[in-house]
Amino acid sequence: MRKGIVAVFLLFFAYSMSSFEMHKFYMSISQINYAPEKKMLQITTRIFVDDLNKALQKKYNKETFLGSSKESAESVDLLKKYLTDNFSIKVNGQSKPMNFLSKEMEDNVLICYLSIKDVSKIKSLEIYNSILIDCFVEQQNILHVTAFGNKKSFLFTESSAKQVLKY
Repeated sequence: MRKGIVAVFLLFFAYSMSSFEMHKFYMSISQINYAPEKKMLQITTRIFVDDLNKALQKKYNKETFLGSSKESAESVDLLKKYLTDNFSIKVNGQSKPMNFLSKEMEDNVLICYLSIKDVSKIKSLEIYNSILIDCFVEQQNILHVTAFGNKKSFLFTESSAKQVLKY
């Protein structure tokens, strides 16, 4: 009788564990630093390159190979367009264009360097970050903002893609 109960328990346990699907963790990490002496916002964003390539293919119907030897100038242009469409900053209520400076690979993460020039004073920052959310609803984007000696962190998700900081 006892062996029967143990067997049923083990079968139930095995069945319940097999019904759970393993989910990949989707996230990006970005950093914004205000450099008042340069009148500039310096932006770094880190995105898993395989997820980014999937998102670009889904959005633009073109296969991209960012971070590989097959990378093309067209792929980089699509990356720039994607970042412009999915990551934006308003300074004091005014939209500011981001300058794409460069990118590099670190393991399986694409690191993008951007800047916003001519930022002499900051009263507010409105940040929109929907990177990869259009492709992966589980996506979470972490953002750290350092300005005036203070560091604030935010989490952007499908239900919360915009944050406002007031100084």
